[in-house]
Amino acid sequence: MPSEITYEAIMRDVKGRKFKPVYVLMGEESYYIDMIQKAIIENALSPEDRDFCLNIFYGAETTANEVINAARSFPMGERLVVILRNAKELEDIDELSVYLANPQPTTILLLVNKGGLLDKRKKLMTACGKMGVVYSTPKIYDSKLSSIIFSFFRDKGYSIEPKAVSIIAESTGTDLVKLYSEMNKLADAVGTELHAITPDVVERHIGISKDFNAFELADALMTRNSFKAFQIAKYFDENPKRYPLQIILPTLFRSFSQLMAAHYAPSKDKASLIKYLGLHPYIIENSIVPSLRNFSAAKVLSVLMAIRDADERSKGMGGVSIPDGELLRELVFFILH
Repeated sequence: MPSEITYEAIMRDVKGRKFKPVYVLMGEESYYIDMIQKAIIENALSPEDRDFCLNIFYGAETTANEVINAARSFPMGERLVVILRNAKELEDIDELSVYLANPQPTTILLLVNKGGLLDKRKKLMTACGKMGVVYSTPKIYDSKLSSIIFSFFRDKGYSIEPKAVSIIAESTGTDLVKLYSEMNKLADAVGTELHAITPDVVERHIGISKDFNAFELADALMTRNSFKAFQIAKYFDENPKRYPLQIILPTLFRSFSQLMAAHYAPSKDKASLIKYLGLHPYIIENSIVPSLRNFSAAKVLSVLMAIRDADERSKGMGGVSIPDGELLRELVFFILH
């Protein structure tokens, strides 16, 4: 099998109209799969050709022979794009290797499987790897969000402050559709007006408060800033539709989970924690390192249990209905004492 290829490298080649005969796109993160498909269609086919030169099949509803026949057809335009979606559901998928022995030079074949992987040990996958692209979309974890955001704005010619990165990451989580939507909205709004993205810019253009958000609450708790923590909790209680508890608790749980992991890191110095946790240096220096002194591992464990308990109570478990604002105040008090 070929060495791993990145999403950025694939998009760069596609936008440069350097196409491969076959692309295998598979894995958990559908955003990247959708964007690659969209880019191939837009760059390989003119708008007027797409009605005649784009064929889409679904694994459970077709056969390998039908896909091969379509792929071997001559296009009415410059190229033909053939997409097999839900590829894993095609019972005789290995038969496609017959086509790959002598692919049609004007055809681009896409084998797409969202939510899972195709068996890389199969003969078909070996053939795809030799002459095309085999891309497994990585599952996106919270620790990767900062680098995605930094890279996005760097590529557009902007610098972005670490706190602004954290605010965006905490507001979108690992929902890449939402993340890229917010980043594009911010880039479009700023235009050539500015070259640096600050927390104030984020608040002004995409409506995420730089002072009252789940990230700021987690930071206030971990640094034991009682006044700020209760101030933010009060603000959330007064704005329940914008800041529901179900959005706040995952952020708190994630932050204290990172702190728990830091407690068990082989070394507690800044450089080692950056490598071990995979977090941005700003978060390590300004949140994790001070919090290691503020919370013992035992206290962090009790905090994680309290957050889970608050989540269950907010959903009515236990038969007692408690307002979200009261639950949050109780949780904040418990964490700080």
